[in-house]
Amino acid sequence: MAPQQFPLTPQLSTLSEVLTEAHARIQRDYAHINPVVGINRQMRASGIGADVITVDCLVSNKRILLILHDAQPEQVSYLFGRRDVDPDGNYKTIALAEVTVAQVCAWVVEYFG
Repeated sequence: MAPQQFPLTPQLSTLSEVLTEAHARIQRDYAHINPVVGINRQMRASGIGADVITVDCLVSNKRILLILHDAQPEQVSYLFGRRDVDPDGNYKTIALAEVTVAQVCAWVVEYFG
């Protein structure tokens, strides 16, 4: 059975564009970090109105989780953690408009670098 497809929300589309540009900049300026960015739609598939974006560093096993909740479309919940440890739930919140290319690059370089 093929996985269910969900259209991208405007917020996910916006954040995806920011992450795409940030990823390119990081690969250009900090090739040793080489982050892996992924979109996880499992929460949405389970009936929860939210999308998860992961930014992983395979070398250090660190992860940045970004969650977009439909109920709070102008907010992004985020957490710095590890790929091999379940999130502790101590998410911080930032305005979607503040999640810029520069902000994502700073997070990745500071946390993964």
